[in-house]
Amino acid sequence: MKLHLFVLILLSAFPFSGAFAQPVSQQSIFNIVPQPVKVQPARGIFKLNATVKIEVPSSDKEVLETARLFSKEISIPTGYHLEVVGAVAKNEKAICLILNTIPDDVLGKEGYMLEVNPTRINIRANKPAGIFYGMQTLMQLLPPVIENKTKITHENWNIHCVSIMDYPRFGWRGLMLDVSRHFFSKEFVKEYIDQMAKYKYNIFHWHLTDDNGWRIEIKGLPRLTEIGAWRAPRTGNYRSFKVAQPGEKATYGGYYTQEDIKEIVKYAQKRFVTILPEVDVPGHSLALIAAYPNLSCTQLPYPVRVGRFKVKVDNVLCVANDSTWLMLDKIFTQIATLFPGQYIHVGGDEAYTGFWDKHSKDQALMKREGIENTKELQSYFEKKLESLIISKGKKMIGWDEILEGGLAPEATVMSWRGMQGGIEASKMGHHVIMTPGSNCYLNEYQGDAVVEPPAEATLRLSTCYEFEPVPDGVDSKFILGGQGNLWTEFVANERHAEYMTWPRGLALAEVFWSQKDRRNWPEFIHRMEAQLPRFDAAQIKYARSFYQVIITPVKDDMVNDSMRVQLDTEIPGLDIYYTFDNSNPDQFYQKYNGQSLIIPAGAEQINVVTYRGGKPIGEQINMPLEVLKKRMK
Repeated sequence: MKLHLFVLILLSAFPFSGAFAQPVSQQSIFNIVPQPVKVQPARGIFKLNATVKIEVPSSDKEVLETARLFSKEISIPTGYHLEVVGAVAKNEKAICLILNTIPDDVLGKEGYMLEVNPTRINIRANKPAGIFYGMQTLMQLLPPVIENKTKITHENWNIHCVSIMDYPRFGWRGLMLDVSRHFFSKEFVKEYIDQMAKYKYNIFHWHLTDDNGWRIEIKGLPRLTEIGAWRAPRTGNYRSFKVAQPGEKATYGGYYTQEDIKEIVKYAQKRFVTILPEVDVPGHSLALIAAYPNLSCTQLPYPVRVGRFKVKVDNVLCVANDSTWLMLDKIFTQIATLFPGQYIHVGGDEAYTGFWDKHSKDQALMKREGIENTKELQSYFEKKLESLIISKGKKMIGWDEILEGGLAPEATVMSWRGMQGGIEASKMGHHVIMTPGSNCYLNEYQGDAVVEPPAEATLRLSTCYEFEPVPDGVDSKFILGGQGNLWTEFVANERHAEYMTWPRGLALAEVFWSQKDRRNWPEFIHRMEAQLPRFDAAQIKYARSFYQVIITPVKDDMVNDSMRVQLDTEIPGLDIYYTFDNSNPDQFYQKYNGQSLIIPAGAEQINVVTYRGGKPIGEQINMPLEVLKKRMK
């Protein structure tokens, strides 16, 4: 069916077409993230009150569950307990959830139509997922305090009239949380999934195992959680963690029981989020090897890794060891049963192959199979592992290193070392998820390292928003979508995890959901800032780093071995004030005029701050000039 014809038919199905008349300013009222395909404002208000009912004409269980979930969520701040019914009288105010009797390929499986008029809210979709996403948009049309965890009094729960048509650009819209480096509670994982779903993410990539901890119960392998889930306690900077000392007790860590897993999977399913479990092999396997030392080439006893390796230890599974494959079969049999999604992630990244070079069994295997080098040996491992995964009724995903030495026949590639791995895999006819570190690694600094928590490299909000998952010359049918990744070497607690995710997670949500031609950075900033009071109401921690001054050293060609200072901001419309005399600037100090600054004689640092509308908005940065000089080299 053609788009314009479909829209006419669908709009005619709405009983309150007058909502399209007399449009009002979209930007002043509607601040939806991610940006919908089409938003048509109208005059009028739907007043939500305790008498409103949720009408679900269909008997579909998922739609009924969505209706009940919405009613439960808004009952806390509003005090209203909206009744879910099969039909309402014509004169009753209602929110009506309608599955299309004639599905159309314009909306697809996750698209929706939302119309709000003074007496009725209609949400139409082909599938229950579309109804759910329409409800998430409806939540954003309510005041920000709808996210409150306690009842709000004297609040007008008004929804401005509007008609919205929306559907996603990509089917894979993911966020990854690493729970190996630091363990996060079951309750936090559920909250993280809840926030993802609000912004229409549909994949939760759960990095469950690594060198630093094994986080999932496997029946019949008790040492995985008795030993592999715990390590010596450390706080502070991950770079400086000391290795576990002889006799030191491993007391830091935790794991999820299979009952925990089932509970979280069910929680995610209600929010149309699929969980992608990752068991990282053959490298990054020290927690597994610590529990079962016979799985490595050296078979030496190692403790679970605390921080970085000072010397090379054998954290890679032995390919030729029969015990390796017996162990993996048992693990992935249970993983496949616990997680109903079609994919299992097997890692495959950063596998050190030096121990394979020295191991007689692996060398004999290579000779027997005609394998010329250890890259090809890893390819042999990945292909054998893929057969194992397929035998469990699942498909295999791995990081782009699985390309090296030859890609497993049906594997999907998650491209993290830039875009090239994804480009190569797509040209080979493989599906790809684009997640390059340059745009998608949420563990990196989001502002200046002088004021941000420890991290590595820098990934600003704008860089996330600029990400384009489909490279030039690549057939888009092979690009499933994209994903943001939060590795947690430097993220030791749950509030910090939230801080690193939001608002960069909003930018990536828009990249993955919204149509490419709908993306607009200044306009996104306006909508993103409107989400911040929602995070406040929900008690979600987020970064304000995008308000910071960006300080750049510039070589002064007029003076040997000297520099100037250039100031900028990530978002437009901010005023910058600065000092070189160690005092704290405000709006009565020197205002930056856009020209590079000459550094006064004797100055040791520059202090900068941003204002908007006469009020401070960004965190003050006190930058030693010696630091800038090092950055200039």
